[in-house]
Amino acid sequence: MRTAPDRLLPVQPAHQLPVRPEAQRWLVMGLWLQEAVGVLGGEPKCCKSFLALDLAVAVASGTSCLRHFSVPTAGRVLLYAAEDALHIVRSRLEGICAAARVSLQELDVQVITAPTVRLDLPADRARLEHTVEQLKPRLLVLDPFVRLHRIDENASGEVAPLLAYLRELQRRHHLAVLLVHHAKKGGGHIRAGQALRGSSEFHAWGDSNLYLRRSQTELTLTVEHRAAPSLPPIDLELAQRGESLALEVRAAADPVCAAPPSSSVDERILSALSQSDAPVPATELRALCSIRKATFYARLLDLTRAGRLVRSPEGYRLANTMA
Repeated sequence: MRTAPDRLLPVQPAHQLPVRPEAQRWLVMGLWLQEAVGVLGGEPKCCKSFLALDLAVAVASGTSCLRHFSVPTAGRVLLYAAEDALHIVRSRLEGICAAARVSLQELDVQVITAPTVRLDLPADRARLEHTVEQLKPRLLVLDPFVRLHRIDENASGEVAPLLAYLRELQRRHHLAVLLVHHAKKGGGHIRAGQALRGSSEFHAWGDSNLYLRRSQTELTLTVEHRAAPSLPPIDLELAQRGESLALEVRAAADPVCAAPPSSSVDERILSALSQSDAPVPATELRALCSIRKATFYARLLDLTRAGRLVRSPEGYRLANTMA
């Protein structure tokens, strides 16, 4: 007796599964995978909200996050900042926009202004999903998790359904979800993911996780991905530039993370393309140039915007050459 088709789960041969080009795998190169859910964690006063807003500005404007990590494709951001007054959110966004040299008026960051959003209440979950369905953001930022519920964060059976709801939201609407979450006080001596406050469900849930830690005056960002290599630790600082206050990658950061001068990178890219009569795929071009991934895609984007390169489905070519 054959089983009715509607009772079977859909399956597909492995060789027919979709292939995604490297640049399309990332929402923010090196920091956050496309359509990833995850946690931005850290102890209090570690600039978690500043980093979350920097990611929001980068994705909404298509500029590099922290002026360092490129965004292949810009898109709308939906933000709920539960702990900060709206005028503080605006002030911080203005500072980050000034550092990124973008206009706040043209920034597609939609801010939820409801006084409370409770993910443990069916009515609020439904309102959030309807809002996502209407606005179609590429990134949803919820800051912080502790203000989004009245459950016991240490109880896996209570945490898991809320995280499962956010995972379902991500899959149904094809967006990335960034959840700001606190770490345990005094958790600096254990692995960053294990230092997150509450259930171990938080660490296991994330596709991309970012962790901020402060040691005296030094602020360090560590990056963790489920399906991509992680970056070495990155030293950050909250810098004042005129009236602007925004996070920056410290000049003394690990050499692996520091970007080479854009001029030398551009020369390598243009030289490699000048030796080819046909468009060169991005992965092949990067191998020829030996450039760090985040820097490479940032320069590709800038060179294309400047009209010096032309992008096609086959790859990249110089703008003054024939396809």
